Amino acid sequence: MYKNLDEVEYHLKRLKLEREIALEEIKGLKHDVKEDLSPYNWLSTLLSGVKKFGFLYLAKKIVK
Repeated sequence: MYKNLDEVEYHLKRLKLEREIALEEIKGLKHDVKEDLSPYNWLSTLLSGVKKFGFLYLAKKIVK
């Protein structure tokens, strides 16, 4: 597969860089998940649901 030692070294360097990139991507995903699970995001989702429910309830009262 490899013709000389330079090709082997090049391939090893490339694999090392790909591994480092993958680890950095995982760190970014960890940060994103941590942000998504924060109480602030849960609260905003809850408030959004309450607004929708409240609007539907109000619209139902007006129609009756």
